[in-house]
Amino acid sequence: MNLPAPGPFFNTPAQRTALARERFFEQGQRPTGIVGEAVIQSWTRCLAAGLAPQQRPEFEPVSRARMKAVLERGHTLLQAAAPEVDQLETLLAGTGCKTVLTDREGVVVRSTPAGGGAGELLDTLGRVGVYLGEPNFGSTAPGISVSVAQDCTVSGGEHFFGVLQHLYCAAAPVRDREGRVAGVLDVSVDGAPFGFDALAVVRMAAAGIENRLLAVQSAGDLLLRFQASPALLGTPLEGLAAVAADGRVAGLNAAGARLLAQPGASPGNDVEALFGLNLNALQRLLGARQPRPHRLPNGLQLWLRALPPGRPSPGADMLAANGPGPATARPAAPAVAASASALRALSDQLVHDTLQRCHGNVSKAARLLGVSRGLLYRRLRGGAGGTAG
Repeated sequence: MNLPAPGPFFNTPAQRTALARERFFEQGQRPTGIVGEAVIQSWTRCLAAGLAPQQRPEFEPVSRARMKAVLERGHTLLQAAAPEVDQLETLLAGTGCKTVLTDREGVVVRSTPAGGGAGELLDTLGRVGVYLGEPNFGSTAPGISVSVAQDCTVSGGEHFFGVLQHLYCAAAPVRDREGRVAGVLDVSVDGAPFGFDALAVVRMAAAGIENRLLAVQSAGDLLLRFQASPALLGTPLEGLAAVAADGRVAGLNAAGARLLAQPGASPGNDVEALFGLNLNALQRLLGARQPRPHRLPNGLQLWLRALPPGRPSPGADMLAANGPGPATARPAAPAVAASASALRALSDQLVHDTLQRCHGNVSKAARLLGVSRGLLYRRLRGGAGGTAG
């Protein structure tokens, strides 16, 4: 049953969340419009699993054998994620936030210390081997992301268990080269809301991890890199396609899937069907020292560059592995460092042309450019200086 929106006495987020909890847990009514649909659905799943809001989650000890098994199983993900997680630790050191990386099941494989000396609870939750899935910890951002494979935030009282209602978290799934969830990246803080756009930071870092993971998983394939601007090559916003020796697209990242209008990040099409390039043309791209413009079969012109199979250090800097590039390109940095500069790199003309092609639809233009709608809005309102990580 949907009820009317809350009245004037429920103006703050905390008041609205408290009202939503009362309606849902005490009155059995659906608080649509008061909290997000992802949270409502998570609360529903938790109740169906036999959990109760007054319970305490299981803070079970983790044996050394379990930790070793988790780390061995997550080796490839950890290798790909290391630069971004290291960068997040530096970026968030003064915020009291903790970064947690889980595997596809929701088991922690790495975390950073909570900055500022805060976060005893977060340090407990972030131990390697701890299971953060909904059946154990209820509605948390990493738990929801594991369950539904979407990014989300969970703030304060939106957490299912009362004991976790002073936490704030933002999480995004990390997908492998075939579009399947390989893990979840989360940033959490204890005691106060984020003082920055945590979800934007997490999304960008997750994109960087996905790109490195695709490179690691595609070491034997040609790696085709593409975007609407050459300045975006080597950043988390670039499209990536792994091309097998038979011309099949064996892997595709999310930015590439958007540019090619492919469902999700599912690969499998022939490279000539997607890019209008046969294997001979791809071989010529390998010899180019600078990105080249190329018009796709769908009519969109992109800048392309190719890395050969067997490139060294697949989890390292992907641009450096192919030698020096044009003046507009630069070595790929960890995703978080690139989050603000990537949108600044978009020329005003590119933004204008993309908006015009999308008939003024900002959401569609943001998807095509590979940035969030909020970032693009801030760019349009205030210029490059208005962007934020």
